[in-house]
Amino acid sequence: MHRGIATFTLDYGRCPSWLFERMVKLARIITIAIIDFYGADEFLKRISDPVWFQAFGSLLAFDWNASGLTTTLMAALKEAFFGLEQDLGIFICGGKGKISRKTPDQILSWGERLNLSYQQVKNYCYLSRLAAKVDSSLIQDEFHLYHHNFIFTKTGRWAVIQQGMNVLRKKARRYHWYSSAIKDLTIEPHLGIQSEVILPKVLNLVDKKSLANRQGIFKLIKEKKELFYEIKRIKRLEDKSQLTLLNLSDKNFYSHPIADEKFFLSFKDKRLEESIDNITEGPIKNFEDILMTKGVGQKTIRSLSLISELIFGAPPSYDDPVRYTYAFGGKDGIPYPVDKKTYDQTIEIIQKTIKKSSLNYFDKEKILKKSEKIFKFY
Repeated sequence: MHRGIATFTLDYGRCPSWLFERMVKLARIITIAIIDFYGADEFLKRISDPVWFQAFGSLLAFDWNASGLTTTLMAALKEAFFGLEQDLGIFICGGKGKISRKTPDQILSWGERLNLSYQQVKNYCYLSRLAAKVDSSLIQDEFHLYHHNFIFTKTGRWAVIQQGMNVLRKKARRYHWYSSAIKDLTIEPHLGIQSEVILPKVLNLVDKKSLANRQGIFKLIKEKKELFYEIKRIKRLEDKSQLTLLNLSDKNFYSHPIADEKFFLSFKDKRLEESIDNITEGPIKNFEDILMTKGVGQKTIRSLSLISELIFGAPPSYDDPVRYTYAFGGKDGIPYPVDKKTYDQTIEIIQKTIKKSSLNYFDKEKILKKSEKIFKFY
């Protein structure tokens, strides 16, 4: 599987009730079959892959490239699992809009019913919040999160599927996390890549190329007086033409991505200093601690990243974390050669499950034909 993010058109419509009911029924039958054959952990692994997720949603009768596929498929799965969660061994928390904010409460509720330890429940809540902060603050790609699901199994594996919208571009972007594939929660933690849109300038602090910039931020936090001194210096500036007044050792700021913005407004905001105060008050052991400090969000992270670059000459990455734009690769090898193994595995699992499911013969044939069309498209 490949790491990354999926991007689609923004869909403002609602899923018709008859279609949603059909999706719930099909989702229940197919996922029960998948879990029977492969186990809950394997199903979690599969839906954590944007390609598999997209194919599965399309199979259940939704537009392949619409943002509504994410919200509707996850709602259908949650409804399909209702009352069967403990038998299946998989639990879905959160959802779209206001429901996404109830994710911690739903994790706590399952913790009580499953008799999970306090530490495990606390950890799940932390991971849910961390994933949201990473995808909104460490990756600043103009997509605002409005959908969040935290899914876990009885064995302790977990996944996050969340989606952001960009109203101006009329696009949505889906982020996938899968616990077993993560080495560091704040460095390239995503699983799977599929996108229509690659943006030219994205502050990408999860990129390994941003490590020096992050180290600079950490050093600045440890030297609070020096940090506030630099903030005061920047506050005196009015526009990017005055960056030379900072006597920088590195003069590569003339066409800097952040210098093109009105970033000075962030430094004039009193909340920036309040956020930094909050960071320095607690014990900071790593970059994760900085991110998870109360009040630290996009502006704080962006401002600290800029100061780190100004002082230490350590630029962050501005590469969009989306790396590929096709599900299984393009037939002409662009942007990367077709991964035949991944392609064949996806087809095999879905079609084998349909054949062995409890669907009647007519429905099986109908869905199998549809799956052939979907995979032919990919």
